[in-house]
Order: sequence, then C-alpha cells, then structure tokens
Amino acid sequence: MARTMWDSSVGKKTVMAVSGVIMLLYLVAHVIGNLKIFFGPEEFNHYAHWLRTVGEPFMHYEWTLWLVRIVLLVAVVAHAVSAYQLSRRDIKARPSRYVHKKPRASYATRTMRWGGIILGLFIVWHVLDLTTGHVHPGGFQEGHPYQNVVDTFSTWYGNVIYIVAMLAVGLHVRHGFWSAAQTLGVGSRTRDRALKTIADVLALLLTAGFIAVPVGVMTGVVN
Repeated sequence: MARTMWDSSVGKKTVMAVSGVIMLLYLVAHVIGNLKIFFGPEEFNHYAHWLRTVGEPFMHYEWTLWLVRIVLLVAVVAHAVSAYQLSRRDIKARPSRYVHKKPRASYATRTMRWGGIILGLFIVWHVLDLTTGHVHPGGFQEGHPYQNVVDTFSTWYGNVIYIVAMLAVGLHVRHGFWSAAQTLGVGSRTRDRALKTIADVLALLLTAGFIAVPVGVMTGVVN
C-alpha cells in the first residue's frame, strides 16, 4: 500500500505537503530562537546550549538535537525527491511547451523549482558555516554561536547569501502553505481567501524575522 501510494501523484503531493508542514514548524521555532540574539550574547549562547541539553537526563547530551536533525533531513529529502519526480512526470505528460503561458500563475508559483534549488544550496552553506565551521569567516568558535553569527554577517557575501535565501523561503512558504492545505484537504472554496491571507502573513513574518538578524549586525544593533 505504501509503494502504491508513493508511486501515485497524489501520494507524492501528500509527502510534499506533510514534509513541508514539518519544515514550516521548524522554521517558526528557528526564527523565534534566532531573534534571541537581540537580547545579547549571554542569552543567545545559553539558548544554543539548551538546544543540546533538551530532554536530559532521560536523553543524552545532543540526542534530542540529533533526533530533530534526522527528522528534518528525512523531510528535506522526501520533499526534494517528491518535487523532482512530480516535475519529471509533468514534463513527460507534456513534452512540448504550452503555446500560451498560464496568465494567473504567480511569481512564487513560477519560481518554486528554482527557489527549492536555492534553498537546497543554502542549507549546505548554512550548515558548513554555522554548524561545522568549515566555510566560516573569521575563525569558527565552538560554543560561541553569538560571535559566529556576528562574524558571518560582518561579510558582504554572508549577508547576500542569507538574505537571498530568506526571500526564497518567503516565496516558498507563501505558495507551499496554500498548496499543502489543498493537498491535505484543508482548503475549500470558502476558506481559500483566509488560507491565502495566512500564507501571506506567515511568509512575511518569517522573512522579516530571519532577515532582521543580518540587518541587526549590519546596523550595529547586534555587535
């Protein structure tokens, strides 16, 4: 049954919707945690340390964090594979391009695929920058996330990469939230306007919240 579900377009769209909801919940929690940087290094560093000790003593040090990472990795891979296979299936269904483009296709809809690629590349860079420190500028300091964030956003390329990626996140959330609602059966003719409004507000708040951090560093509010 699982294989039959996965092989169908409906099944792949359902996987995309569920994995998208998981990633969206993570983004909401992540942006709330990120904004703690405006309360100073002590609180931000303490928050980062707390993430590694969640569940103790029942859970060992960092076990909960690694569990979250594994769930997110599975969600990202499932989302990307489903999107790719649906895209290939769509192309095979219409090997020649349409003569007329869909007039009502939004910018977010037309750029979902490219936005997904941008976000995929950003995730790799973000992990190598602030988690492992392999591409971190100024010398990565284990256990000092506040200083590491300041180092990253003290470079022009760090700001450009992050801000472009967060704009892609906003577009992805705006379209993906509404699409997931339709796939999971939440949407209806009477709820569409409310769902689209929620999608717009959520995308705006997430984008603004994430971009506030590099802007804070650039303006000296965070230093």
